[in-house]
Amino acid sequence: MAGTVDSEEDTLKLAEPLGFPLAYGMTRNDADLVGAWWDERRNHIQPSEFVVNQRGKVLMSTYSNSPIGRMDPEEALSLVRFLNTQRQKN
Repeated sequence: MAGTVDSEEDTLKLAEPLGFPLAYGMTRNDADLVGAWWDERRNHIQPSEFVVNQRGKVLMSTYSNSPIGRMDPEEALSLVRFLNTQRQKN
């Protein structure tokens, strides 16, 4: 799932081809609840990405204030597959 500060209208356009839930209108409180980084200067949520297990424990995270350093979807999927394989071995 993902979230954005964008309006419902803008988010619906973006979410259409994604195939996963996308929240809109996220606030500072929402950012605090999920552990994201809120940019005080620009008053919006910055990219904050998490790999979370079934119990809600954060296994990996990235925080960024630009496009540099964001999770690559293929790399994240590779990591999840690796973690699942390790879990099955244990």
